[in-house]
Amino acid sequence: MVRKNKFSIKRLKTVVFLGISKNFSDLRKINNSLNLRDLIVTTSDQKKLIDEKKEVYIFNDFNKKFKSFISKKVNINETLFISFGCRWIFKKNDISFFKNNLINFHPSRLPYDAGGGGFSWQILRNDRINTQLAHLIEPKIDGGKIIMYESSLFPSYCKIPNDFENYRYQKLLVFYEKFINKVKKGSSFNLFEQPNYLGRYNPRLNTKISGWINWNSSSEDIFRFINAFDDPYSGAKTFYNNKEVVIKKVQLHSGDTPNHPFMSGLISRHDKNWLVVSTTDKNMLLIERVLDKKGNNILKNLKNGNRFYTPIIKLDSAFKKKINYGPKGLKK
Repeated sequence: MVRKNKFSIKRLKTVVFLGISKNFSDLRKINNSLNLRDLIVTTSDQKKLIDEKKEVYIFNDFNKKFKSFISKKVNINETLFISFGCRWIFKKNDISFFKNNLINFHPSRLPYDAGGGGFSWQILRNDRINTQLAHLIEPKIDGGKIIMYESSLFPSYCKIPNDFENYRYQKLLVFYEKFINKVKKGSSFNLFEQPNYLGRYNPRLNTKISGWINWNSSSEDIFRFINAFDDPYSGAKTFYNNKEVVIKKVQLHSGDTPNHPFMSGLISRHDKNWLVVSTTDKNMLLIERVLDKKGNNILKNLKNGNRFYTPIIKLDSAFKKKINYGPKGLKK
């Protein structure tokens, strides 16, 4: 409930999770310790990614059926609804149904990082600040008033999305426990407006469409790009001898001879367990995994003097296509 620019719930009894989380069981343990009931409501596409023994309810639309379900299951005035990457787009009339008890947990700074794309955008920009943030949901995506936030620095070992996500998740549990304890006690949170003159919207990404390596980029940009689409994603893509390949596990290296832009993508040396690949500038790339379409590491079969390259048509498609996801998955 929101009154006089403060958020609070007087008698919190239930938490309803909307969307998806890495492991709902950890969040539920926290709820259970506070004698809070909880429910998970998600979409058919996100349900595939949830490993949860307790029943998960599926709704692909915010409709009368959903409203009836919620009204029967919980007392809305005593319930906190938390979105974790929920695929629904909430309109003004939809939000009013939740009586201002609808919030979103966002894994990065707002208004700088509205939208999606996970940690890939942060890796591309070399953004090393981790933020846990709870805000009210409004019709403008990620535009609601901020309720509570905490920030920390990602450890130096965080290189690929899996690293960032594992660290973020541990911080999320600490943040969630602190936040839900305060809500359960009936604490009031001062609400903070997001400044309209700042911000950036990050569109969704899809590795199959967005993950094509541009060898005309700088060595550092290529390095970040490959890392940004590494595990748990399928990996950044390019071509070798007219066949599509995936590159993972890469490092920057400055210990070899200078490059020229025309050398970018050339395998300058094969050192058995890794490749030394030229770029447009002074750095080289050390590559340890090159995968074929079946996921086999074919690094041992690659030859000195051959080149990685990406056709312009693939790069154009990555720039032209805006990625959108709905309740049933990727929109065509």
